[in-house]
Amino acid sequence: MYTEEDIKGIVEQQRDFFLSGRTLDISWRIAQLKRLKSAVKAYSEQFQQALTADLGRSPVEGFLCDIVPTITEIDETIHGLRRWARPECHFSGLMCFPSVVTKVYKMPYGVTLIISPFNFPILLTLGVLTASLAGGNTAVIKASGKSKACTAILKRFISETFPPEYVTLIDGGHDVADMCLAQRFDKIFYTGSPSVGKHVMTAAARNLTPVALELGGETGNWCVVRKDADLKDAARKIAFFKLCNAGQICININQVAVAQEVAEPFIAELKEAFVRQIGETPLSNNDYPRLITEAAWSKCTDLADKYRDRIVFGGNGSRELCKYEPTVIYPVGVDEPIVQQELFCPLLPVVPFPDSQIDQLLHTISLREHPLALYLFTKNKRWARRVMQSQQYGGGCVNEVCIHLMVKGVPFNGTGHSGMGAYHGIWGFREFTHPSTVLYGSHRFNLSLREHPYSGKVGEKKMKMLKLFAR
Repeated sequence: MYTEEDIKGIVEQQRDFFLSGRTLDISWRIAQLKRLKSAVKAYSEQFQQALTADLGRSPVEGFLCDIVPTITEIDETIHGLRRWARPECHFSGLMCFPSVVTKVYKMPYGVTLIISPFNFPILLTLGVLTASLAGGNTAVIKASGKSKACTAILKRFISETFPPEYVTLIDGGHDVADMCLAQRFDKIFYTGSPSVGKHVMTAAARNLTPVALELGGETGNWCVVRKDADLKDAARKIAFFKLCNAGQICININQVAVAQEVAEPFIAELKEAFVRQIGETPLSNNDYPRLITEAAWSKCTDLADKYRDRIVFGGNGSRELCKYEPTVIYPVGVDEPIVQQELFCPLLPVVPFPDSQIDQLLHTISLREHPLALYLFTKNKRWARRVMQSQQYGGGCVNEVCIHLMVKGVPFNGTGHSGMGAYHGIWGFREFTHPSTVLYGSHRFNLSLREHPYSGKVGEKKMKMLKLFAR
């Protein structure tokens, strides 16, 4: 167990290392990222085994969702870092004459705190670490106490890859997280729930520490299926995504709104897609993941029982296995409690709506907390483009699910209750650096325009000159 003094000592040790200037060199940072990549590849099988132990994820799903994206993220950062870190050069402008050169340096924050979640414990720890190290920071990682096997292997991984004064992983529960938040860090990155995100911000405010938050949508991520959508394609993709990690994904579909004109055939396609992908007995399928804790299983079960009379597919669980079937609940009203909370489980409420009233539905969604993701299925690209440019959400897809997360060069972020800040690639580098503007002055040809006196004839001349700049 850690004490507050232990954690304070770790932070002080890292601050001393950061102040030595070692992390400022770009070549040194790239060398550390290459070391990180090599270590991820070497630990790949152990990571997959830990993901199976914690979440029941198959080796293929673990490799697809945690290992490959982590390596891809590191590669993108290695290849782009020299370009991203290059100082920007700007013309200072006539108002600053004779100083003509101003530079913007991308400076590291210093000692960073990364608080990572249980659902993708490898990716959402090492992906954020990649951005922090690219920015030239040191890092203290507080890994989840729920994914115990992954946290244990990550702790060994980090200790064998980096010295503790550069990167340290701390395990433990909420009490240890609070000990970390009591310290003065220079940047905090938290991934998790909105309720804990508020707690993190409150703690960070005591030291005015900048914070990045990647949160799940508090009232859930919507998927809208219009009557002109390819129903088989939509059902196939929605079923895949809801099965992935048993729905324990921050950008997963929380509820589907489907045009009532096609609701019945869509549900038929959805049932068929679930059976085709996971079989008729998902609880006995070793490829189907489990819920992280018995408490999570109980919460899922209790909620399903409240809607037992409207379950049209699934609805069974195993406390012993901590698994719950993918479960379709239909019909559900747009104002019912189940569609006004983040589910984080395999339950899938389906909300029918008249296709002609799509604008009213979107207005209702817009009045709730901003989701982390929004998904649309339709052949009307003009309408989809208009919606995606007018709604408030983190990111999303049209006629696809989740893979916007995999696109290089674009940000992953939330807004409002789904988060703040962004990362992935250059956006992660920007999140973990602050721009410092430096003007380079001259000791020749300096004008007296800015100096006293400001009155009399001299003042009048200065005013005329200043007005020329303000035209």
